[in-house]
Amino acid sequence: MSVPHDLLAEDGRKQLAGFYSEVFGWEVLDVMTEDRNRFVFGCHTVEQFVFLHGDEQPMECPRLDHYGFSVGTEVELDAILAKARSYKERDDRVDIVEKFTEDYGPLSITAIYVGYLLPMMAEIQWWEYK
Repeated sequence: MSVPHDLLAEDGRKQLAGFYSEVFGWEVLDVMTEDRNRFVFGCHTVEQFVFLHGDEQPMECPRLDHYGFSVGTEVELDAILAKARSYKERDDRVDIVEKFTEDYGPLSITAIYVGYLLPMMAEIQWWEYK
């Protein structure tokens, strides 16, 4: 995902790491970091990641453009939502789409969207098979 170079400077990386580590549990892959050019989060396993790179013409997209992850239980989904709400209390740049459920008969998908400083939001889903 392309972002402004300034967001990948030290202060921007600190803000990104603070939020995404606290709310989602992501880890910064320090070995991949290049000041103002590249910043990578490992997302729960080494083969899942969010790759950010600085660009003169960074990505812009509508609010609900997103990428997604799933959790194994509704309790996990609720915990992420609670962390996002808590973070929003001290930083109003956090953008949250509250929990909603779509029912597809034998499957219900419950989800939230959370955004912070990046051009795309993260959707977190819990799938309930009936």
